Amino acid sequence: QVQLVESGGGLVQPGGSLRLSCAASGITFSFYHMGWYRQAPGKQRELVALIESGCSRNYAESVKGRFTISRDNAKNTVYLQMNSLKPEDTAVYYCNGRRSYGTSLSDYWGQGTQVAVSS
Repeated sequence: QVQLVESGGGLVQPGGSLRLSCAASGITFSFYHMGWYRQAPGKQRELVALIESGCSRNYAESVKGRFTISRDNAKNTVYLQMNSLKPEDTAVYYCNGRRSYGTSLSDYWGQGTQVAVSS
């Protein structure tokens, strides 16, 4: 059974920091591209950051220079360090694991963790 379990969300003041974690089980973690997505009320889910199995990284323009994605394959965990948080970062943050091989695609989601940025 595949599980992606996020943690680390919460309420923080503007300018503050949070570190999200996503612990994976049931998959060969090192083979998977891991991503963080977010969805604010009334908006579509959007990609925040992606770290590929080979550790190349991509970020949404809105978080470049503020957020850092990393992974620890020994711990089957992906992290999102969020600094200089803004009210517009408020959203539910979801962890995603994806792997394509041949014509097959494996795509898994966590349950989400709420991040609220407010004074």
